[in-house]
Amino acid sequence: MTGWLGTTAVLLAASPALAAPLTSPDRHLSVDIRVTPAQTLEYSIQRDGRPVILPSRLGLQLEGADLANGLRLAATSPVTQVADDYELATAKKRRIGYRASEQTVTVRNAKGQALDVAFRVSNDGVAFRYLVRDAGLADEKFMAESTSFRFDAGAKAWLQPMAVAQTGFANTNPSYEEHYQREIAVGTPAPNSAGWVFPALFRTGDTWVALTETNMDGSWHASRLQADSGGGVYKMGVPMAPEVFPGGGLLAESRGTLASPWRVIALGSLATLVESTLGTDLAPPAIRFDAALARPGHASWSWALLKDEATVFDVQKKFIDYAVDMHWDYTLVDAEWDRRIGYDKMAELARYAASKNIGLLAWYNSSGSWNKTEMTPKSKLLTHEQRVAEFARLAKMGIKGVKIDFFGGDGRSMIQYYIDILNDAAAAGLLVNFHGATLPRGWSRMYPNLMTMEAVRGFEFTTFEQKDEDAVPAHAAMLPFTRNLFDPMDFTPMAFGDIPKIRRSTRNGFELAESVLFLSGIQHFAETPEGMASAPGYVKDFLRALPRSWDDVKFVDGYPGRYAVIARKSGNAWYLAGFNAGEQALALDLDLGFLEGRAGQMIADGDGERAFAQAAIRGGRQRITIKPHGGFVAVFK
Repeated sequence: MTGWLGTTAVLLAASPALAAPLTSPDRHLSVDIRVTPAQTLEYSIQRDGRPVILPSRLGLQLEGADLANGLRLAATSPVTQVADDYELATAKKRRIGYRASEQTVTVRNAKGQALDVAFRVSNDGVAFRYLVRDAGLADEKFMAESTSFRFDAGAKAWLQPMAVAQTGFANTNPSYEEHYQREIAVGTPAPNSAGWVFPALFRTGDTWVALTETNMDGSWHASRLQADSGGGVYKMGVPMAPEVFPGGGLLAESRGTLASPWRVIALGSLATLVESTLGTDLAPPAIRFDAALARPGHASWSWALLKDEATVFDVQKKFIDYAVDMHWDYTLVDAEWDRRIGYDKMAELARYAASKNIGLLAWYNSSGSWNKTEMTPKSKLLTHEQRVAEFARLAKMGIKGVKIDFFGGDGRSMIQYYIDILNDAAAAGLLVNFHGATLPRGWSRMYPNLMTMEAVRGFEFTTFEQKDEDAVPAHAAMLPFTRNLFDPMDFTPMAFGDIPKIRRSTRNGFELAESVLFLSGIQHFAETPEGMASAPGYVKDFLRALPRSWDDVKFVDGYPGRYAVIARKSGNAWYLAGFNAGEQALALDLDLGFLEGRAGQMIADGDGERAFAQAAIRGGRQRITIKPHGGFVAVFK
């Protein structure tokens, strides 16, 4: 606590109640929790004795209960050790072990009403959640919260603005599809009143911090950071009024215990963040779902480059054959299939795909009245009864999963809508991919049938406007450190050929590296059969053999928005990938000591923007030069 400055030390000495610091298992991280002389609840976080999160507010205001002011410390539980081991097929690691120290602090207001704040500290970060279980509050309705995260004035931030509700294409915002503001001064206001999305990335001193939340059960709204962060104080924000399922509630509400999501503060080196699994560590265990159906994989997909006109029977059959040739697992049939192909012919397509051991996936429009989208099938999933009937029909047709688009925001009732869809799809044995959607927030652990979610300004945007394509290198180099940090992401990567009416800004090596750097339970590749035909055989062989899921991850090098080099393990093989968002060649001295003694084969950019080249590579110290807007992959077996 010596780094808190003298004024803070005086406040601590004057504090009427102070809980002992809670430390991580390796004792590098510590959390101080106290009731201030002003009778508010605060916490602060240190790493190796140096401040990371400066004293920041905690507390809730419910209808009829102010649990943020006039507080006194009522109890501090003993410290307990949390041990949780689980497996995930759609994450950066398959077998995950979570270890943390946990303690609950109870405060009471002047009326005697109680608020519990549970803290957990692991070696890679801190998490806390609110629990209100006061018998005198039969119906607990959220009004506001005081939660904040205060950073030193010299800290920097990498943040994505939240879109204003009911703006954008057909009033479909917010969908977490904006460009990031990179390395801005803390305290910089958001460009609009909607604030900033999670995950939010910061650097203070030599410590990197990622803020997010996890464990959304439908009783709480999804949060964001408020637009105003004066003094480096980032406060929790709430959804805008339109972000609800029609007739549903906006903010958290519960009868009995009101439990907030876990607020996650991953912190440490950049390697610690990239290798962290906190986003799923704090999510509940999985619902029951047949493991044989929860099959990650790779998919062909016509819509990315060919758009609506390609959603016809013959083209989709061609893309099934394309998936067969590439040894992929699925083919996704996008919007308007019900009109352009029809249910009966889709069933025929599904049978044809099954005969080739390919699973067929079908697109749906989630929306009812909350936006102006017209693409179909639409308004078929709004009620439990509709979903049961439609999902049963799809299962009978042989469809393996659904891509569901155009959700309405982050209000409590809209979050419940996602969960209801996931549960009903699981009961029908269907896989799920959400688009035009919120951040998953740990749902990939809770729902094994959730393969991926969009919540990113993905490849499709580059097919609409040149400015989006020009922004791809820096935008893509943000994603391993932010959006894709904890949750699967359907960016729909990779094109080697032309994008109609758009000049591509990336080299082919950059595009190929995305296949390893980006994590998605089902990776929907944008490239067409014609574009893939332009790639050399060794590139196609690499993609044919590319693992569907990963056993481990290792951060090698990188900097948000500039470049990334990450290694992923599958079985006995390590896959190394990197890309360079810069305008100049990037020379890197990489420590590949974990691959010492192994020989590998690298695919990188050739002399032209569309050319590839092969080279041998070995473990140990290696100097690698990545071309401007280029990239590479390497396999060590």
